[in-house]
Amino acid sequence: MYTNLRTVLKTADKLNMAVGAFNTHSLEMLPAIIGAAKEEGTPVIIQTSVGTAKYVGHGNLAAVCKSMSEQAGIDVVLHLDHAKEYEDIKEAIDAGYSSVMFDGSSLPFKENILKTRQIIEYAKKFNVSVEAELGIVGGTEDGVAADASEVRYTDPKEAVEFVNQTGIDALAVAIGTNHGQYKSKTNINFERLKEIKEAVDIPLVIHGGTGVKDEDVRKVIDLGIRKFNVGTELLVTWTKKSKELFGETPENASLRNNVVPCIDAVNEVVRRKIQLFKNIDD
Repeated sequence: MYTNLRTVLKTADKLNMAVGAFNTHSLEMLPAIIGAAKEEGTPVIIQTSVGTAKYVGHGNLAAVCKSMSEQAGIDVVLHLDHAKEYEDIKEAIDAGYSSVMFDGSSLPFKENILKTRQIIEYAKKFNVSVEAELGIVGGTEDGVAADASEVRYTDPKEAVEFVNQTGIDALAVAIGTNHGQYKSKTNINFERLKEIKEAVDIPLVIHGGTGVKDEDVRKVIDLGIRKFNVGTELLVTWTKKSKELFGETPENASLRNNVVPCIDAVNEVVRRKIQLFKNIDD
């Protein structure tokens, strides 16, 4: 069914697993992601940036996710990722998104709390879940780069006050991951994650999941990570496959001859990630 973050993360918490949150850049990516989740029998979170939502159309994305969730027989969440403006979040909610993330991580602590509460006040009218971020994750997200000097780990004490003051459904934490990192792997601060988990009792989220080593996935799930964001790996996979195909395809060949192999390639990546996120003993 088409649902929100609270529902799928509650299930994930009971099963000590993480739900994959995969960024789509077009409607064509949706069958790859939702199809993989169906094959693995797990819930899935479809994420879009504000830019992708405007490009595809908020209502189009919501309609397709609702339809595909029913066809696949799995829980599907449509989540607006890293939105910084109230109007962008309101537009997504009004169009049918079931979950949103307000990113006030670069704001002063008090202002982050106040603006997050404003978002929650509107979202709860529609049973829409809200994720927020505390601390600053490095790297580049949708073309916006965070300088290395700006990166700041999440403070466990601030996390307690932030969660209590806002009532968010999930907290994105800065523990060493980076947006857009795919040519190397990051070193996670497990001790900081442990401190945050012991301080707050809500689902925790990793951004920049592409840069996390496979062997570290189980460790962070055991330390409270319930939502695992993956975007760059899907984008790189699609782009590499399409570059390979489009350069060799006759001009009058059906477009699907190039698109379907890209869907299949992304499907394989998503399936492998979901298998990791299930956190099942070998």
